[in-house]
Amino acid sequence: MTRRVFALIGAIAIMAAASAFAVAYRAGLAAMDAELEQSLILTRRAIETEIERFRALPDVAGEDVRIGRALRMPGSETTIEAANRYLETINRRAGATDLYLLDAAGNAIAASNWATDKSFVGNNYAFRPYFSNAMTTGRGRFYAIGVTTGKPGYFLATRIGFGETQGVMVVKIDLKPMEATWKSAGVATAIADRDGIVFLSGVPDWLYRPLSALSDDALNRLKRLRTYDGVDIAGADHLLIDPRDAGTLLLPGAGDAALRGKSTTIEADGWQLISAKPLVPVIVSALMWAFGAALVATAATGLVMIVNQRRQLIQLRLRQGVLLEARVAERTRELAQEVEARRKTEADLRAAQESLVHTEKMAALGRMSAAIVHEMSQPLAALEATLAAAEMSGDAEKTKTRIGRARNLILRMQRTTKHLKSFSRKEQNLRSLTDLNKVAENALDLVEPRSKSTAVDPVFAPSADAVLAMAGPVRLEQVCLNLLLNALDAVEGREDARVSVETGNDGALVWLAVADNGPGIAPDDVVRITEPFYSTKIGGEGLGLGLSISQAIVTEFGGRLEIASRPGEGTRVTVRLPAAAALGEAAE
Repeated sequence: MTRRVFALIGAIAIMAAASAFAVAYRAGLAAMDAELEQSLILTRRAIETEIERFRALPDVAGEDVRIGRALRMPGSETTIEAANRYLETINRRAGATDLYLLDAAGNAIAASNWATDKSFVGNNYAFRPYFSNAMTTGRGRFYAIGVTTGKPGYFLATRIGFGETQGVMVVKIDLKPMEATWKSAGVATAIADRDGIVFLSGVPDWLYRPLSALSDDALNRLKRLRTYDGVDIAGADHLLIDPRDAGTLLLPGAGDAALRGKSTTIEADGWQLISAKPLVPVIVSALMWAFGAALVATAATGLVMIVNQRRQLIQLRLRQGVLLEARVAERTRELAQEVEARRKTEADLRAAQESLVHTEKMAALGRMSAAIVHEMSQPLAALEATLAAAEMSGDAEKTKTRIGRARNLILRMQRTTKHLKSFSRKEQNLRSLTDLNKVAENALDLVEPRSKSTAVDPVFAPSADAVLAMAGPVRLEQVCLNLLLNALDAVEGREDARVSVETGNDGALVWLAVADNGPGIAPDDVVRITEPFYSTKIGGEGLGLGLSISQAIVTEFGGRLEIASRPGEGTRVTVRLPAAAALGEAAE
């Protein structure tokens, strides 16, 4: 009887241990898979975010007139040098690895690294898929080791065209910092290409190894495209120990330990993102559960065993409830942090916009600095001569007249410095009743030194009716000053140069217009002239932000900026704002 009891207890203990091991092992795998899935989601978002950060760079860089000239005149050293310097500047500010321009045959004609010994200029990259895809579909993307620099990177390409001339703008992105982050964090994360070759990995032993054995066609294609130039892919051992069910992999880890991995696909490139964890902790945990179940089975019999099992089940559910509550609380904290980060980002964005507006204002003053210095030096010289003559003169009446002239010169300088001080200060985002006639007068006073240097005297035709709007007067002065400076630049050097300023009241709208008889703007440029960083000035003055910022300021005050121009006939830019009286009636 005793033997039977011990045999029964042993059998129950073995069965309990085996059952506990199986359940714990499956639960551990399920928990591990859930963590791996979450890690894959976060990592995929990080990768897509890093790539999306540079997606628009080839499009923006390809719109510049210097790039168009380089495509049309690849034999001009001056044109190519301007394009090289432009790409070097844009690439440095954007933070990409390299930025370069290919012609329709795949030859690099300009590059941001033109001044280095690894310059792309002169090399042909027509064999790269990103070039052929861009020429065919408009866009291309490809990860490979650079054949010129020997450094791996992700290439984003965009087809650009200027008339009948076409080319491809390419940006190279370095994804190695992400690999360094994985290594420092000690996570087994990797990315494999369409052929299953790992090209980024937190585990150094996985790098440039295929998941499974490669076919001869795949090896020949990789050799032809020079995807992994300098790496012996054919001689590398494949990684997978045992292909499991869909999305589950068994991979080698440190020593003889195996790793359980999950994978997901990055659709845009067909990449396979892999995240893995060691199986040893799951096995150890399952063994501990089996040992505990054996002890419980050995110590309990009959009804006691059933009661103990039910009690364990209740405790397990309670622990799951606590864990669920903890996860909910953790997710709530994460959401609160995300909301706070978004608020901070919006505040930083508003501050950056205000700083950009003020910077453009200072840039406008900088453009007039030489003329302002000349304007101040003339009255000072005249003042010195007048006071010297008054000191030497013995005639009281002449002395009084000369002192009066000196006072007028001082008032002239005070008026100029008062306008400069008022214009240069940072204006708060507050609106007040603003007279457009006064705005135009102040802007004309500010631009007077510049107009004298160009020998052009702007004509002001103020409206007889009130031209009042609810806006920021200093910001509107900035808009008017930008328009006047652009007009003076347009007519500079012309014999019949004319610049005029007008204001008017159309009832519901008040307006301020600046016109010139310069060369005008081409129709293709008129629709894009207010885009940020777009400029038609060949000299490279400014960043092309004047009209963009002016339009943003006018839009902020509920108005619009209208540009009318014909080549050879001049340009007229009109600022239209809601009239203060119309706003009052609408409010009532």
